[in-house]
Amino acid sequence: MKWFCVVLWRKIQCHFWAYSTLVLKKEKQVPYYCIYSHRQLSDHKPKKIKDFYMLLKLQEGCSLDDVRNSYRDLAKKYHPDSGSVTADAATFVQIDEAYRVVLNDVAEKIKSNEKEDEEEDKFKSVAPQHRQYLSFEGIGFGTPSQRERQYMQFRVDRASEQVMEYRKQKMESQSAMSSTMLAKDIRQSKKVKITQAIERLVEDLIQESMAKGDFDNLSGRGKPLRKFSDCPHIDPMTHNLNRILIDNGYQPEWIIMQKEIRETIEKLRKDLIASRNKLGDPMTLHKTKLWNEVCEQFTENINKLNKRINDFNLIVPILSRQMVHFNANKEIARAQELCEVQIKKTRAEENTKEIEHDRGRESDLKTSFLKWMNLILK
Repeated sequence: MKWFCVVLWRKIQCHFWAYSTLVLKKEKQVPYYCIYSHRQLSDHKPKKIKDFYMLLKLQEGCSLDDVRNSYRDLAKKYHPDSGSVTADAATFVQIDEAYRVVLNDVAEKIKSNEKEDEEEDKFKSVAPQHRQYLSFEGIGFGTPSQRERQYMQFRVDRASEQVMEYRKQKMESQSAMSSTMLAKDIRQSKKVKITQAIERLVEDLIQESMAKGDFDNLSGRGKPLRKFSDCPHIDPMTHNLNRILIDNGYQPEWIIMQKEIRETIEKLRKDLIASRNKLGDPMTLHKTKLWNEVCEQFTENINKLNKRINDFNLIVPILSRQMVHFNANKEIARAQELCEVQIKKTRAEENTKEIEHDRGRESDLKTSFLKWMNLILK
């Protein structure tokens, strides 16, 4: 009985296994909210690529740098570790997913564009060597109208390059000319300075010789000049007009001012030397005080004279005739030196006179002694 039961049970199991393998069972649809652990049955719905672009605030056709910059800015706002007010982990997960999808999409588009460009370059027709391509200097490809437009653009570019080259050469030549003109101006200025220095030196020598009296013994001194000059280089009309003005007592203002300045400085120098000689040597406290007062008055007069020199330099017609300011300290030092030299000379003369007087007295004593001895011997 037991054996019969075991065999029957095994046959039932075999029939059940065969039936389960041969007959397909209908699968029941299980609602997604009843299953939580299985990932394929979650509520995640696939999004379109446009939604990812909108989530990253981008538009289709943007570059990789734009995608990275947008992702960086949004990560600063929504990353949970950023510490910002708008930090949100769920939003950041969506942004990260959108970033990866958009980045792959942009990279694929760039690669496809590069492949298309390479294919176009391969299939571009090389300009055939037909007779029609001998025109337009062999420039351009396509139909004759297209080649004409390309040739016109080539001519415009070539003309602009030629204009730029011409302007460059012109500027280089102008710079070279300016450098040569600058060197020429420097040489001329040096010549002018040298001539002015020579003229002033000659003028100073003439004034010094006039002060010494070297021109007092001239044959024509004090006599009027001849009205008509024999020099052929002088315009007779201008010379006659100048003669008429001189005969009627007319003198230019700058000549009168120059004469006045020279007379004033000579007078001031003489007064300074005379006041120093009056004080004598050695100088006491009272004399030094008086000398300081005289020096202050002299400096004031010199300052006034320098202002007069400024007016003279503005109206003088010849640059070489301009005058230089007088230095009060140098004039005072010169006056003191002259006074010291005069004092030394006077002292030397007095000493020589005393020595000669002593010698004369000694000689008189000797002669009187000899006379007395002669009288005694007689």
